Formats: sequence, structure tokens, C-alpha cells
Amino acid sequence: MKNWNPCHIGLGLFAVLTRSVVGAETDSPSSLSTNAVPVTLEALVADVVEHNPELDFYRAEVAAAKGDRRTASTWMNPEATTTLGQKSVRDSGLSKEGAAWSVSVQQTIEWPGRVPLRKAIANHQIQLAELGLAQFKAALTTRTRTLAYNLFAAQEKAAAAQEVADRFQQLSEVLVQRDPAGLTPLLETRIIEATELVLKRRSGMAAMATQAATLELNQLRGVPWMQPLTIPSARLTFRAAPDPNALLAAVQTNNFELQMRRAELEQQGFQVSLAQKGKYPAFTIGPYFSQEQAIDREQQIGVGVSLPLPLWNRSRGNVETATARQKQAATSLIVTRRDLERRVVEKALTYQTKLAEMARWRPESVEEFRAAAELADRHYRLGAVPIATYVELQKQYLEAVEALLDTKREALEAGQEIQRLTGLDFDVVTVTGASQ
Repeated sequence: MKNWNPCHIGLGLFAVLTRSVVGAETDSPSSLSTNAVPVTLEALVADVVEHNPELDFYRAEVAAAKGDRRTASTWMNPEATTTLGQKSVRDSGLSKEGAAWSVSVQQTIEWPGRVPLRKAIANHQIQLAELGLAQFKAALTTRTRTLAYNLFAAQEKAAAAQEVADRFQQLSEVLVQRDPAGLTPLLETRIIEATELVLKRRSGMAAMATQAATLELNQLRGVPWMQPLTIPSARLTFRAAPDPNALLAAVQTNNFELQMRRAELEQQGFQVSLAQKGKYPAFTIGPYFSQEQAIDREQQIGVGVSLPLPLWNRSRGNVETATARQKQAATSLIVTRRDLERRVVEKALTYQTKLAEMARWRPESVEEFRAAAELADRHYRLGAVPIATYVELQKQYLEAVEALLDTKREALEAGQEIQRLTGLDFDVVTVTGASQ
């Protein structure tokens, strides 16, 4: 039998723990993201619009509004009434008893015009529900595109920050192995170590932004949160927005929120008319038949009408309430229109500013900054570049990448918001191929 000493046992335990740690790292979300299959922007948008679970809420709202319209156009059920009793007749010492019964059927009749008004109100409720569904789909598409680009930008930032951080880490490992002679080499080593810590933090922040965007996109798609997702690197080409006057004209006809305010105003107008007709009560009408049998048999057949006497105008309060709601709806329409015009003009100016800012960038700028950072790294190791120039070039390379990505993100957000507010699809961004 083989003898095991404590050293062998320790080595065995270490091997088992190493395998378990490697397996845990393989199953972690960060490692899963590296094995994710790239998903294009348009495919991601289509997936979200098709499978977003919250869409069922708005579809159910449309179905509920259609059910209300069916109820509004349905007559009230007729009422059947019957009586059963006994009749006694006494005359000149004679008495006679017999059965007495009656039956009637009555139908409630609405005052003319009230049913069509209720149907019109229900139809506008369907219109509001459908506009709400369309508005949510548009907002969902806009949010998905923004999140997808945020994920792409976070991936690019994380890669650039990790690249520079690795460069500083490798350099720091080389400098630590040397014996710094003098104050200057020692201070340079500390500068590189401190810069390495800052860059690792920036890389970690970019990784957290990547995870946050992935989690929200998976939530919008209705898939498990751990499902990996990556956006392939691509070159984005932006298109100029239409003239502000054309944008403002499109808002008046295409904006979902403005259409909803108009539909609410029309609906409140029908509510006022319905409240005004409330002073005319509904009445019931229907045939009846009765029979009494004692000394002889008596029968009655006819038509009965029943209606309340409108001595007190109980609909006056309803009319005042409906009129006040109508004024509120009219005010809301005016405020919404002005707010939308301001937002559209503001987003158009932001979009134009960002496009002008990107136009000043040369397409090869980022590649030149990366090449300069690599060149500075090589020459610093040879002693041909001072520490200040080396560190500044690495930082400027990262800041240039982040500035370009952030500018594109702001332009995309402004352009998407213009499309959502105006309903004009002017192809804000086009994916034209791979980029750095």
C-alpha cells in the first residue's frame, strides 16, 4: 500500500480546488459573454418587438376596450313579471272565490341618441388603447437601439481600457524586477503603477456597463438574464435630419401622444353630450295579460308604459363634471403640443450639433491614436520617450475612443427621439460594415 504524506495530500486538494475554480469561472456571466454569438442590431430589435412580455398588457388593453364597445351597443335585457293570487267576490249573500294572475314583459328603451354616444365613447377608448400599443412599440424600438449601441460602446471601451491597462501592467512588471537607481526611476514606477490602477478601474466600469446593458436587453427580450449577448463591431453612418419645419408638421399628424390627446378631447365631447341627454330618462314598454276568475272570468290584455317623472334635474352635476373634463382635455392638448414642439426642436439642434462634431473627426483618427500609443510604449522601453509623454498618449487614446463613442451615442439617442416624436423614419443610422 502506497504511503501518503501531508505534502501529497495538500497537492491533491490544491488540484481539486483549482478544477472547481476553473469550472466556476467557466460558468460565470463574464465568461459566458465571451462565448456569445454576435447579434445584429436589426435582428435584436425584431426579437425584442416580437417577444417582449409587456406587449401582452397593451394587447389585453385593446381587447378590453373592444369588450366595452360590445357592452355599450347591447340592449338591456327585457324583464318578465308575473303575479298569482286569489279573488273573492261577495254580492247579495253570495260569495265566490277564484284564481287571479297576470304576466307582463317589459323592455327598457333608451332615449334616442344615448346608445350611439356610448358607442362613440367606446370606439375612442379602442383608439386610445391602439395608440398606446403603437406608442409602446415605438418606444421599445428606440430603447432597444439605444441599449444595443450602449452595449457595443461599452464593449469597445472595455477592450480599449483593457488594452492600455495590460500595457501598463506588463511595463510595471518589468520595472518592478529592476533595481531602481535614483529618485526619477522610482517615481516613474509609481506613476505607472498608479495609472495602471486607474485604467483597471475604467475597464471595470466599462465591463459593468456592458453587463447592465445585457441584463436590460435580455429583460426586454424575455429571456434568462444570464444569456450571453454581444453586438458585432460595425461602422455607423448617420443621416441628416429633415428640416425643422417638416419635423414640426410631422408632429401634428404622426405623434402618438398628440393623437391620444385629440382622441381624449373628442371623447370628452361625447361625454358632455351624453350627460346632457341624461335629463331625458329611459322608459319601459311591453305587453301584459291578466285573468281573474270568481263568479265570472275577466281577462285584460294591453301595453304598459313606465317612465320616471323628471321633477329634479339630477344630470346637472354630470354635465358640469363632463364640461370641466372637456376643458381639461383641451388644455392638455395645447400643453402637449407646445411641449412636443420644444422637444423636437431641441433634439433636432442636438442632432445637428453632434453630426457637425463628428464631421470634424477623421475616420482614421482612432487608429492613429492607437498606433501612437503602441509606438510610445515601445520607445519608452528604449528610453527615447519621457514618462509624461508616454502616460499622456495612453490616456488621450482612451479619451479619444470614449469621446467618439459617446458622441455617436448622443447623436443616436437624439435621432431616435426625433423619429419617435415625429413618426418619420429617415434612417438615422446605417450599419455599413466592420470598424475598429
